[in-house]
Amino acid sequence: MMRPFDIFEHWSACKRKQDERAQRIASLPATYQYPLTSKDKEILDEDISDLVQDVQNGKKSAVDILRAYGKVAVKAHEKTNCLTEVMLQDAEGWITSADINLKGPLAGIPVSLKDSIHVGGFDTSVGYSCNVGKPLPVDGAIVRMLKDAGAVPFVKTALPVTLLSFESTNDVWGQCRNPHNTDYSPGGSTGGEGALLAFGGSRIGIGSDVAGSVRAPAHYSGCYSIRCSTGRWPKLGVNTSMPGQEGIASVFSPMARTLKDLTYFTRTFIQMQPWRYDQSVHPLAWRTAISTQYADQKVLKIGIMRTDNVVDPAPACARALDIAAQALRDQGHEVFDVSPPNPYEALVIASNLLNADGTKTFRSFFRTGESDDAGAREFGRYMRLPRIVKWFHWAWVKYIQRDEIWAGLLEHWHEKSAFENWQWVAKREAYKARFHDWWNGFGDRGDGMDFLLTPPNATPAVPHGGMSSAAAACGYTFVFNLLDYSAGIMPILHVDSVKDALAPEVEVRKMNGVARGAYKHYDSVKMNGLPVAVQLVGRRLEEEKVLAGMERLYAALEAKGLGYELLRVPEV
Repeated sequence: MMRPFDIFEHWSACKRKQDERAQRIASLPATYQYPLTSKDKEILDEDISDLVQDVQNGKKSAVDILRAYGKVAVKAHEKTNCLTEVMLQDAEGWITSADINLKGPLAGIPVSLKDSIHVGGFDTSVGYSCNVGKPLPVDGAIVRMLKDAGAVPFVKTALPVTLLSFESTNDVWGQCRNPHNTDYSPGGSTGGEGALLAFGGSRIGIGSDVAGSVRAPAHYSGCYSIRCSTGRWPKLGVNTSMPGQEGIASVFSPMARTLKDLTYFTRTFIQMQPWRYDQSVHPLAWRTAISTQYADQKVLKIGIMRTDNVVDPAPACARALDIAAQALRDQGHEVFDVSPPNPYEALVIASNLLNADGTKTFRSFFRTGESDDAGAREFGRYMRLPRIVKWFHWAWVKYIQRDEIWAGLLEHWHEKSAFENWQWVAKREAYKARFHDWWNGFGDRGDGMDFLLTPPNATPAVPHGGMSSAAAACGYTFVFNLLDYSAGIMPILHVDSVKDALAPEVEVRKMNGVARGAYKHYDSVKMNGLPVAVQLVGRRLEEEKVLAGMERLYAALEAKGLGYELLRVPEV
């Protein structure tokens, strides 16, 4: 609740946290400022499975591993402003005091965390100044699990103030930038993780996803992620901008610098039996048989969803999809175009459910003068207009501009009563049932497709502030939040200024309102070098299958000499 003079508290809290972060970095032991040693470089080049064995066998020290990644994380922060809470010195203490189980399956592995995850002794501000100066007394469930597994939480990372954006900016911590091009967003809402992982300052991170928030950063920044289904990953011990929101569930999920690390970490974390730490997690063990089945199956059936019927993918994203599809065909897989139940309908349902409170909840944490996210500000402002004004605007868009897509998103954009909200929940369930039946319709045995391959977004990363017009262009990820499907992101290529230029005949001004807002920022010359990914989708609770499918796609690309080139870890 805003108070007339809490703007002064807001300014003070923001300065306090930024000064505190700067002081924590400045006071790090001198070793964190030294150039990378040959031992550091060896550590940074190792997969986490090998690092774990080295720690357990006494060949490498967990402190040495922490310091190697800490050095690069500090450099990543200098370039991208990706860090929030800097916990490096505390992490060294956790290692030496045996708070961390160095016999566990993640022994000595530094893990970065989205700022919303509780770590005892540190704030969980979520970018709101009202949460500053309120350190949590104990670790949340995710952090307890990590320490029991031997992992070392060492930094927390940037996010947007509302958690409802593919950018990561707030007044408390500032603007997070893309390591490939600092004029662009690294994604959101887990954007700090995307920036840090892509730069090489971490190998493993954990974020949350309610509309694409671990997938958009992987696509924008060039790393790997999987959106897990609800009930597969703990969610206790976190802060959020929308407590109580259940229309579209937010899920915590992993991100990684490499696919091999993503698979190892996801498998290991689930093998830690997270249902013992959080009652909301299904007691569903890791199913090695499923991983093996899809690793060995000779021919996979893969449907290609080329458009969400709202914003056709820009040339760079369409090229990435074509490359991935052709690589799979060349391996002998059955690859075919599909048209799912209208994804636009899912976008309408999901957006109305996610904001059924009229945006009141996430706005309730703002102080006077606190900056809103560029996208959330626009849709929140429209939400609060008088209904009669919105009706006339909707009629203008629908009947005068003849923009059915934009009008359909605006039509019900108001706070919902419980009666109305339940009706939208019923629409969600009906859509999920139709999608389920559609998927099952492929194959002689009624067993459906194996995977669905889609773009993760219509465009590569947006420039800073771009979500003010592009916020509604999230259908490629949002539909799978509504369905609660497992969905993985794999980087494929980098934007090429020539190959990915818009054709002269493309007229952005004639597109629907959502597409215009996204394509407003598409410029292959300015975007040259930005990462572009694809999204591989399975169904609910099919994490093992999706990761196995990602590995098959990775191998298919490698066989053609088309493996994605990560950013090189800089010489610190």
